[in-house]
Amino acid sequence: MAVIGVQLVVTMVMASVISKIIPHYSFARWLLCSGSLEWYQHPTDEELRTLAGKQQPKKKKDRKYNGHIDNKPLTVPKDIDLQLETKVITEVDTLALHYFPEFQWLVDFTVASTLVYVITECYYSLAPPAEGEMNISVVWSLLVLSFVIKVLFSLTAHYFRLEEGGERSLCITFGFFFFVKAMVILIVTENYLEFGLESGFANFSDSALHFLEHQGLESQGPISKLTFKLILALLCALIGAFLTFPGLRLAQMHLDALNLTNDKVAQTLLHINFLSPLIMVLLWVKPITKDYLTLPTSPGTEPVMTAETYDTLRLWSILLLCVLRLAMMRRHLQAYLNLAQKNLTLMKKEAGRISTVELQTMVARVFYYLCVIALQYMAPLVMLLHTTLLLKTLGGHSWGVYPQEELPCEEGSSTLAAQGPGGSLGGSLGASVPSVAQLSVALGGLRTVFSPLLFRGVLSFLTWWIAACLFSTSLFGLFYHQYLMAA
Repeated sequence: MAVIGVQLVVTMVMASVISKIIPHYSFARWLLCSGSLEWYQHPTDEELRTLAGKQQPKKKKDRKYNGHIDNKPLTVPKDIDLQLETKVITEVDTLALHYFPEFQWLVDFTVASTLVYVITECYYSLAPPAEGEMNISVVWSLLVLSFVIKVLFSLTAHYFRLEEGGERSLCITFGFFFFVKAMVILIVTENYLEFGLESGFANFSDSALHFLEHQGLESQGPISKLTFKLILALLCALIGAFLTFPGLRLAQMHLDALNLTNDKVAQTLLHINFLSPLIMVLLWVKPITKDYLTLPTSPGTEPVMTAETYDTLRLWSILLLCVLRLAMMRRHLQAYLNLAQKNLTLMKKEAGRISTVELQTMVARVFYYLCVIALQYMAPLVMLLHTTLLLKTLGGHSWGVYPQEELPCEEGSSTLAAQGPGGSLGGSLGASVPSVAQLSVALGGLRTVFSPLLFRGVLSFLTWWIAACLFSTSLFGLFYHQYLMAA
């Protein structure tokens, strides 16, 4: 197994781009600072005093009363006639944003990793890889997913540190809910949900048992099916807990974005964007989608498409929905920034007074947490994108439609299975280089154990699960903001 030629060159060039060019030309900064996003500036103390009809504050010597200095905070009526000023976000403004370095790194590294993947796929379409050659784009995609998990863990830990508000209880509740949901889904027969987990696990168990026996080890198998599904359920619960607040926030931004526009086309795209996780979920429901398109509707008729064609179209559908979500990002972020004016309008309907510090904090907090909201919007999108890319590469799918006998997954898996862990590779290498021979046999055996069939089942399930979690939480958020908050 070797990383040679074009892949090594692309990796080195992209690493240089990340370190030299991206700090000056950042896609993340362009998303925020291209001139289309406006934020509301908090009023100054002087403006609030003027609007409240107050005098300039007295000097300390004039504010003494019975030997004490009057240090009471300045307050203004809640129904004050205040109009917030807007300002276009600039690069200088981003320096004050919480989590901006994390947002910039995640977005820019995702762009670089996606470019590496596209270049590698184009290269392999022209020159198929040699047997045993590692696809370096898989490593880039795995790094992206690790960064996404780290960011989501950091955001969730921030909510856990809050003592008030119920965020911690909400995360724990949704975590248990998604654990139970995952256990229920994992026992559903594949006649309804087509992941390939059963066949993938069976192939993994048989290959691993054969590999261990060839190494002279007695074993009943690497792992039981119950343990395998339990590990998947725990991972699903963790993902569900991480995606709880991104889904709830998406629902609120969706409602606000709909109220901001009267354009029917934009509203339609916003609805499609909100329902995109549901569309992804339905792509794996066999009676609704795959069976309808890949099986004959009546005796003597041809199906609309083959199963391989459907798998390819499913990958393209997910990518197009991810592109739509990215295109709708600014509308959602602007809807979030407008919360400053919305909160001020709601405050004016209340009676009483509010301190100037509280009023300024209420307005400024919306802008300072913009990158937290942007990360909650982008992280599920990045997870879906690169899990789909891994599904295509490791699962042996293709971007085009090929005859069944030419599918790379089936050729590769059948060849490896025919050779086995101790096939011709180990026999052709002589005893003069035992270390190289043992390493080659071990790598060949591991490649047979972790086959495309296993990756296809696991990655299909994880892609489906991410979409299902995002839709479940956003649907709950829609119900909460539209009905419970209104009540």
